[in-house]
Amino acid sequence: MSTKTQIFIIGATGYIGGAVLERLLQHHTAPRSEITALVRNAAKAPMFASIGVKTVLGSLDDVALLEQQASESDVVFTCADADHVRACEAILRGLKKRHETTGTVPILVHTSGTGVLIDKAKGMYAYDTIWDDADPDQLETLPDTQLHRNVDLLVVAADKQGYARTHIVLPSTIYDFATGSLVTMGIQNPRSVQIPRLVSASITRKRAGMVGLGLNKWPNVHIDDVADLYIVLYDAILDGRASHGREGLYFGENGEHVLRMVSEKIGEVFVELGVSSPDEGVPTSFDETDYARPENRFLLQLGTNSRCKANRARALGWKPKYTTEDMLKSIRGEVEWQLKQQSSL
Repeated sequence: MSTKTQIFIIGATGYIGGAVLERLLQHHTAPRSEITALVRNAAKAPMFASIGVKTVLGSLDDVALLEQQASESDVVFTCADADHVRACEAILRGLKKRHETTGTVPILVHTSGTGVLIDKAKGMYAYDTIWDDADPDQLETLPDTQLHRNVDLLVVAADKQGYARTHIVLPSTIYDFATGSLVTMGIQNPRSVQIPRLVSASITRKRAGMVGLGLNKWPNVHIDDVADLYIVLYDAILDGRASHGREGLYFGENGEHVLRMVSEKIGEVFVELGVSSPDEGVPTSFDETDYARPENRFLLQLGTNSRCKANRARALGWKPKYTTEDMLKSIRGEVEWQLKQQSSL
């Protein structure tokens, strides 16, 4: 059996997971660790091998594979689908086997999201509650029916049962393009989801759009800052400083925005780039035609509220650098990228 720390990462080709893997490869424990990534595309396996990362070929639906790999791992990072119940159950079964076989308590760092805090505002208001990751009693009042919550509760329960030490990172609106060697190599997806969806739907109508009046609020965090959070957390786990289980939820946020702010910035960029005329620079509400498009099926989710403070994350020493102003500045690059992609079709 290898004496190296066995790390299994799920989502290594993704936006978050790739950024986390990039940092794990540079971590001071890297020489003493052996990293294995779950990969769906066999063509990427040689790329991973070239950077010293082993691969297993499969997807989140390959539950027997996930269970086996988790049973051989000291640390598991899940950075893929936050709502895949069967995959989570398989990973937890594997970690339980690991505990029963070795007597050690393996570590799970699971990725959820502040979508767990959403309501059904449809852009018409902002709620007043500020969820605090340092207040587990408050977080436990979240209904079990909230988005991501069913999987989060499985993770917390595993910690309570004692066979795994679990930690949950909950990023908010992540923005800007990921950079680094994994992006350059073509391993990692460099793009986010929420703001690109809003930009895409707006480009289709050639005018910035918003859900309802765009009055709802969300926190935001730069991709580099949220990836750094995983490493700050990992360091704290290794040092025995990181809370876990019901007290092991860590929000990723460094400010918040009103949806209308984002839509207004998109409108401003549209005018500058000639997508919209000057008199169409002010965003308008999406209508039924917009919502009916298959590619816009998640649009209404952008009209929800999700408000929180990452107090527990900051207490570990996490110091995010990028602000809401940086988020707004990043929108031009996203618009330009999408327009360039369209023009190349």
